[in-house]
Amino acid sequence: MNNNKGLPAIDSHRDLHIWIIENLKMVPVPEKAYGNFFEKHCYIILHVPQSKKATQEASSDLHYWIGKEASTEAQGAASTFVQHLQEELGDRTVQHREVQGHESECFHSYFHPGVIYRKGGLASDVKHVETNMYNIQRLLHIKARKHVSATEVELSWNSFNKGDIFLLDLGMVMIQWNGSKTSISEKSRGLVLTCSIRDRERGGRAQIGIVDDGVEVTDPTHIMEAVLGCRVGNLHAAMPTKSINQLQKANVRLYHVYEKGKDLVIQELATRPLTQDLLQEEDCYILDQGGFKIYLWQGRMSNVEEKKAAFSRAVGFIQAKGYPTYTNVEVVNDGAESAAFKQLFRTWTRELGRKKLDPQRSIQVKLDVGKLHSQPELAAQLRMVDDGSGKVEMWCIQDSGRQPVDSKHHGQLCSSNCYLILYTYQKLGCIQYILYLWQGHQATAEETKALHSNAEELDHLYQGALVQEHVTMGSEPPHFLAIFQGQLVIFQGSTGHYGKGQPASVPRLFHVQGTDGYDTRTMEVPARASSLNSSEVFLLVTAGVCYLWFGKGCNGDQRETARTVVTVISGNDKETVLEGQEPPHFWEALGGRAPYPSTKRLQEEAASFQPRLFECSSQKGCLVLSEVVFFRQGDLDKYDIMLLDTWQEIFLWLGAAASERKDAVAWGQEYLRTHPAGRSLATPIVLVKQGHEPPTFTGWFSTWDPYMWSNNQSYEEVVKSGVSHLGTESAISGITAEINNFQLSQWPGESRAGPPDLPAVKDTQDISEMELGPRVGGRSASTSISTSNSSSSSSVSLVDSGSLPPERLRYQAVEDLPQGVDPTRKEFYLSDADFQDIFGKSKKEFYGMAKWKQQQEKKKLGFF
Repeated sequence: MNNNKGLPAIDSHRDLHIWIIENLKMVPVPEKAYGNFFEKHCYIILHVPQSKKATQEASSDLHYWIGKEASTEAQGAASTFVQHLQEELGDRTVQHREVQGHESECFHSYFHPGVIYRKGGLASDVKHVETNMYNIQRLLHIKARKHVSATEVELSWNSFNKGDIFLLDLGMVMIQWNGSKTSISEKSRGLVLTCSIRDRERGGRAQIGIVDDGVEVTDPTHIMEAVLGCRVGNLHAAMPTKSINQLQKANVRLYHVYEKGKDLVIQELATRPLTQDLLQEEDCYILDQGGFKIYLWQGRMSNVEEKKAAFSRAVGFIQAKGYPTYTNVEVVNDGAESAAFKQLFRTWTRELGRKKLDPQRSIQVKLDVGKLHSQPELAAQLRMVDDGSGKVEMWCIQDSGRQPVDSKHHGQLCSSNCYLILYTYQKLGCIQYILYLWQGHQATAEETKALHSNAEELDHLYQGALVQEHVTMGSEPPHFLAIFQGQLVIFQGSTGHYGKGQPASVPRLFHVQGTDGYDTRTMEVPARASSLNSSEVFLLVTAGVCYLWFGKGCNGDQRETARTVVTVISGNDKETVLEGQEPPHFWEALGGRAPYPSTKRLQEEAASFQPRLFECSSQKGCLVLSEVVFFRQGDLDKYDIMLLDTWQEIFLWLGAAASERKDAVAWGQEYLRTHPAGRSLATPIVLVKQGHEPPTFTGWFSTWDPYMWSNNQSYEEVVKSGVSHLGTESAISGITAEINNFQLSQWPGESRAGPPDLPAVKDTQDISEMELGPRVGGRSASTSISTSNSSSSSSVSLVDSGSLPPERLRYQAVEDLPQGVDPTRKEFYLSDADFQDIFGKSKKEFYGMAKWKQQQEKKKLGFF
């Protein structure tokens, strides 16, 4: 980096770098302090993708973060440093302006399990917290949505509300208080953050208590009252979260930004749906997404001065529009656009020399099923779980019920009907199911409703193991075509398609599309000459003869495929007809000659959209989505409904404990209907349940562990296992006495309504000693909650865990153990170094093992 501009060195092997602006300089923040932000400062965050796959598909992201109490000078310095960094890093970087409490979803996605906002700044009224330092009292207000945040608030009952979570942090004791209106998922996320603070700031040695508002009084309640006093009056309701619904996000407007003389002109160009060709590489543009977010796009040929003025122009636009000052700004360069920006356009095909797998051209005559199962990323891109050779069962929806379809008629569908097709296959020795819900264009609302209810009945019969894919006529996915081995025929109307040998009363024309058994679909079209196309194959069925018509532009594969389809449609005599050599009867059957397309249909260039993952929720009847950028399997929570948009398909993942599951398909439809790019409503929607994910879903994740959820405890199990038990009555008295002593020594002459003035950190370098907050960059510890060091019945005031030598614990009878040691967990009281030497692994690794494995090792090593 350029030292003349005060820029720091960047470690090329790390994905995330954070600097704090202190004395108008960029000072690196240690990794152990990532996720903590002081309100009086500005920060700069750089994210550089490290994996080969990410490096190929994603740009770097450069953010500058503004604390709500940051000075104007600090903000100006942060903006200048970001500009200098951008110049050094090059155009493959997306820039973001973030304001405390209103950060982008990209920003939040770096920090698992949450962001902590700390009062003050490094040089004023800052409590310096170190690992294993316990003389602390603070209250954190936790908003446990998908992106968790915690803010330091006044140490008083006045700070509490019914709808959020609060953490009373007393050093050796941490009490999570759950408002009466909080959901299970919020409580679970709050507890993950609480455990993270315990592990990072207390070395795992603090105990955690849980208090649910309105439930019975517990020991932790008494401790809270010792600190906060007795609660008087009712708590107020939580402030409603100002979520942006999809309708507002769909309101996109594109503006051309240019200089005319000495004036800056911002001219509106277009509204939804936008097309990529509106962006000219010589110019700059502002894209306003409903006032929710402002993008500034810079063409590769735009001048340097325009690029330097990007943020100031965007902020000026925000002011001119009267939008809130915290409105998020993203500056994108031509060729390095973010996934969110690209999806605001109907299509995005600029590839920058990067080849993308074309599913239609990549499916070979014989698929290697083993490859699809062992390489889920290939299955995901091809949209194929296997080669379609599994078992097929089919039902037609009639009179609100399902009527079995004979196997000899499988693949013969009518546009006025709805069908259920159950596909059964094996993956690595396990039986898997996909239930296709096919809906014809002419099906009635009643039939569609019956289709869904019958699908639910089947799913119930299979104990919830069915992956359900909603398919609209004409938009069948590749695997759906493959299971019929080229024999899929869609007839107009609702009758006559099973009577192959019956004479046709009127001529019928069929368009055969495809080149092999994996991509062929035959659809009935209006029987008139204008339906023909010179580059395609058609089948004309008349009362006495069946004409197989080959256009001049069709190839040999198309012709061979059509010959196999003909037998499905008609038993009449076959006559092959080449374009330009048609007999008179051919044209008579079509009602006479008429113009038809004679040029080859151009294949649409594959869109270069990246998959995106969202959490779904509903607010006042409207769909609200929270995106998880740089997603991984750990972002799928059992309490969530998640939407994965791969552009060609919409997956809705249902967590095992998710509520509102019945709304999932409707949410997928609303997502398509309100998408800024004007998406096709016929895009397949796939319903996937936790534990039954097909490779076409798992392949979009960088890694996938099918056993990840099998050993995790639910929130209820964690609490039940003893996380809220802080000890005996005498232990509680001891903790209360310590709290009172702390208050007397730290707060002379002060009330308990708030913390005292605390010593300032003398030098910026002190931050290097801090151990604060969660791990980041998508590689955090598992969100499963370990309660091993909080289920002990001994008081935290009796034994300082991690301070006892091995000889005081190993092979010792219960009566010979030091006072306060839990005999069922002797190993916990070893220091981290002794634990590593004896067990050959860290405590974190040990407690992540199954219980029976833990017990085996403890017996073997003398700690049982």
